[in-house]
Amino acid sequence: MARSAGFQTLLHAVFPPECLSCRARVANDDGLCGPCWRDTAFITGAVCDGCGVPMHGDVQSGDRCDDCLEIARPWSQGRAALLYKDRGRALVLALKHGDRHDIVRPAGRWMANVAREIMRDDAVVAPVPLHWVRMVRRRYNQSGLIAASMARSLSAPFCADLLTRTRATASLDGKSREARFNELKGAIAVNAKRAHLIAGRPVVLVDDVMTSGATLAACADACLASRASEVCVVTLARVAKDD
Repeated sequence: MARSAGFQTLLHAVFPPECLSCRARVANDDGLCGPCWRDTAFITGAVCDGCGVPMHGDVQSGDRCDDCLEIARPWSQGRAALLYKDRGRALVLALKHGDRHDIVRPAGRWMANVAREIMRDDAVVAPVPLHWVRMVRRRYNQSGLIAASMARSLSAPFCADLLTRTRATASLDGKSREARFNELKGAIAVNAKRAHLIAGRPVVLVDDVMTSGATLAACADACLASRASEVCVVTLARVAKDD
């Protein structure tokens, strides 16, 4: 332990810790400086029980936002760590498209903090999958990286390849809610070699961003079809209508 601490001190002397967002120097690894922390929309307080978006007014436990009341969600509960706006959006995009793997560990911790209240005993954590063609192009699945980090923080079982994309889907950017759900129909299935891991067990699905919920719904349907006892979802960020 002392040797490890000494190495960390030496490493910081050569490469001082930097803010994940603006690169200003900070006290510890995996952190945000004060101004960037204030400009990052962490979700706190009362939230929708279905997707984790903030709710205002007289909110009771189990209440749901308009989207989650309007759309039948195949999962039981959902949470998100950030709103997809401002510095939070920039962090997600840097992780997704900018090879910023230094964001993975703190993102996993932020997600674990909001996931604890919906974690079931013996739940298997699994990421939303990429089609193999997109995986080759991007070289990594950002949802898989943050799911693994979250699972480590929670000391929960993790299965990186529980789900597969049975066909390549078009980008959902700019599509209507209906178009998103239609695009995902039949596109995701449970890996036959991993189905035994979730039979009769709860699953926690992880993705980087939730917009309409179409991708998570397709994943949840696949898990329930393979006899998962229940599905919950956790995302790094949630798109909110007001934003």
